[in-house]
Formats: sequence, C-alpha cells, structure tokens
Amino acid sequence: MTADVTDPRTGELVERLRTDLAGFTVDTVNDLLGPVAQAALGREQTLPARIVVSRHPDEPLAALVAVFLLGLEVPAERLAAAVPTIGLAGLAELGLITTAGHDPGDPVRALLDLRPYSTVDALGPADWWLISDFSEVATGRPLNEDHVLGVGGASLTLARCTIRRPTGRVLDLGTGCGIQALHAARHAQHVIGTDISARALRLARINWALNAGTVPGSVFEGRPGSLLQPVAGELFDLVVSNPPFVITPRSVPAATFEYRDGGMVGDDLVRHLIESVGTVLAPGGVAQFLGNWEGRRDEGWTDRVSSWLEASGLDGWVVQREWQDPAEYAETWIRDSGQHLGKDADDLYAAWLSDFASRGVDGVGFGLITLRRPVSGEPHLRRVEERRSGPGLPWGDEVISTLERQDWLAAHDDDALLAAMLKVAPDVTEERHHLPGAEDPSVILLRQGGGAGRVVQAGTALAGFVGACSGDIPVGRLIAALASLLEVDGQALRTELLSDARNLLRDGLLEPTD
Repeated sequence: MTADVTDPRTGELVERLRTDLAGFTVDTVNDLLGPVAQAALGREQTLPARIVVSRHPDEPLAALVAVFLLGLEVPAERLAAAVPTIGLAGLAELGLITTAGHDPGDPVRALLDLRPYSTVDALGPADWWLISDFSEVATGRPLNEDHVLGVGGASLTLARCTIRRPTGRVLDLGTGCGIQALHAARHAQHVIGTDISARALRLARINWALNAGTVPGSVFEGRPGSLLQPVAGELFDLVVSNPPFVITPRSVPAATFEYRDGGMVGDDLVRHLIESVGTVLAPGGVAQFLGNWEGRRDEGWTDRVSSWLEASGLDGWVVQREWQDPAEYAETWIRDSGQHLGKDADDLYAAWLSDFASRGVDGVGFGLITLRRPVSGEPHLRRVEERRSGPGLPWGDEVISTLERQDWLAAHDDDALLAAMLKVAPDVTEERHHLPGAEDPSVILLRQGGGAGRVVQAGTALAGFVGACSGDIPVGRLIAALASLLEVDGQALRTELLSDARNLLRDGLLEPTD
C-alpha cells in the first residue's frame, strides 16, 4: 500500500526521496551497467545486469539498481547508504520497501519498481523518476490483476505521437503510473488523470509529486472512474490515452487485468472511445489514443474503423502500424502478463482463439487514432491508412502538420487552388529510372525524406508540374503551360493535376506559399 500523497508527512518524505535520487539517472545507470547488460535488459534478460551490480557491493548506485530495477534483495546497510536523507524507515513508510529484520545485514527488497526515465520531445529533454509495479521479468511470476504498468513500448509510442503545444486543459484517460500526464504537464495548465484502478491513481499521484519540480505552473488532479465518466460535462483541449484496449475473452476471468482490459467484448472499447470522446472535446480540441481493432471475415478493418469515425462526428485519422493473426495476438498478451509461466497457459490460449473464432476475426490491428472536434461546421478529415513499413506512426509534429494541411485544403476549392502558388517541400527528392539505352525514364519517383516517407510514382505531366512548383507561379498558369508544352487537352490535364496536387499537399510533398 502506498502512502497518501496529500498528507503533509508524505510530501516531506517525497522531498527527501527526490534528494536521494539526484544521482539516479538514466545516464548513470547506463554507465554502471554498460551496453551489454543494458541491451540484455531490453530483451528481458536480467542476468548480465545482476552480475554487474554484484561486482559493485559498495556502490550506492548499484544498490539502487539491484533493489528498484532488478527486484533483488540486498543487505539493509547497503541500501541505507544509498538513501541517507529519507532512510529505510522513510522508504518503508512510502510503501516502497519491506525489511526482514532490524539488523544491518538483514535483507531488504522493494515492493515497487522505481526507475529513472529520460526523454526528448518537441519541448526538449526531460528527466523523471517513475514508480510502478515490477514486471514479470523481475518477479518471475504472473502479474496481479491490479498491476500498475510502468513505462513500456506503447506508452513511449503515445508520448512521441502526442501533439506538444501550449494548451489549457488536458485529460489523461487511464493514467496508469502517470507518464502521459507528466508529458502533458510540460505544455498544459491543468492536467486531469483518470483511472479505474485506485492503486494506479495512488502511484500516479506520488509520481506527480516526485517530479512536480520539473513541470512548474501545471496543476495535476487525479480522479477515479471508468473512461469518460469522471469528467462528464467538462471540456478539454487535448485528450491522450493509452486505454485498456486489449481484446480479451470474457469467458476467462484470469485473462483480465485492470491496466489492459476494459471489460467490453472484442474491440468495443476502442469503438466506444472514438464515438464518445467528442463529448469532452472543446472546439478545436484533439484526442489521441492507441488502440486495437478487429478485421473480420464479413468486415475488413478499414471499413470497420471508418464507420466509427463517421459515427464520431469528428475529424478522424487512423494509422495502423501492426497486424497480428489471432494466434499471434493471444501469444503476445499471455506473455505480456507473465501467464506463460503458469500451468493454465494453454487454456488461456484456447479461450482467446475461441473468442476470436466466435466473431470471425481474421486478425487484429494496432495503431494510433487522432480525432479533432471542428471549430465550426462539419468534419472534413476522414483518413484510414496503414504503415507497415517505413517511419511508422506519426510523431506529434507530423500530426500537427497533417491537421493544418487538411484545414488548408478544406478552405481552398478548385478555383482557389488554381490561384494558389505551391512549392516543393524541402525534404522531397526526385528519382528517375531508365532502361539501358533509353533516353526517357521508365519510372519517375517523388520521395519524401521526412514525415511518412511516402513515395509517389509520377507520370511526365505530374513530374513536370512538381518540378515547376517554385512558389511564385499560380497553379492554373503552370497547368496551362504544361498542356501547351505536352500538346494535351487543357481541361483534362487540369482535372488530373488538381487531384494529384491535393494528394501531394495532403501528404506534405507540396506546400502552399500563403
């Protein structure tokens, strides 16, 4: 049980802990462990790191790593030397450790994972400490149902994809240990984190208090409850969420965990969020969250997700990054919870496969959902795409640019586009491929260096049009000149190139000068 962070005594202990952790950083841990042990930890192999810390019995940093990162027991006197300000009694009072006795040589072990976290985003570098539950790698056993997840691949992905710009109110739905709320506090005035898990909210509040000095001026607030219920009737400029989107068989209670299971059938939780999050978005407000969705024999994933976007009444952009067949998906989440270590793993596996078969599921997609409430009028962005290769999910700056480009296109009809002046984006290059001995190219490719890394195959007319987009000649005049040069029908070429220009503008290969 963790302490109540609103209690003055807890606040005092957190201050002392922060003092003791000053040298406990990502860089110092990496220097201690070295590249081999660090890489092994990334593969969920702890032995190399355990060997390293055993070689430094008198090093305070090694004691912190052993206890709080690796879940090892150490003699009380070793850990006490690493935390002289808060002391072992203070750590125990915060609920971070338990001791086997009162002698200096008695073993001490951590009850919670405590580790440094470092990131660089659009706002620059940030260094925090985060408390969560130990993973199954550290404990060697399946997770508890009320497990509070630490920083993982999904939370890092969401943090990188989230828009970072000054804003007012942010909702972190399903805050977990509070990592997304900390990121949001760097650019928001007021951050509300919600979670159905009481343990998650307690840990998140301690994490916010532990790192409050790094996000001055922001207000944190934690609220218990499911999905949007805790904030019904309120409006937010940004909603971020790594929600409990895992598709779980409802017939097997052992498959459920608070941090990943929303209690709904199939992908209904993601559908519900897409269709309902608009009720808490201020005009112009954006929601970004990760999710899973099913592809079924009678309904492909693109049709399925597109129908949810239509029902939302919001601008919508969905990017699918991964696709797993039902067996792969079941294996992933059984392993994620450590249940592959238990005797009932085969029963869980069978239950997942049976659940998918009951709905005719061919596979499950994973990706990022971006939604926006229009400031006025009807939504005009409806985009569902797949990026199985290349840069992957869009980072925050790409999300912002995509929304801005879509707004520009919506405000310019064909006549306005003909009068506009365009230029080639600075990261775009052209490739020409010739057959041996041929004078003219057989293939012309326009390649985007940044963004989504898109590659567009262009015909002679489109290549000529893009090459002439220098930012000082109206589109209409360029098309008329090309029609004359190529000796083709001007109206037909205008229709073709206006459509192509809109696609290139949408994807960021062309840019307007206005």
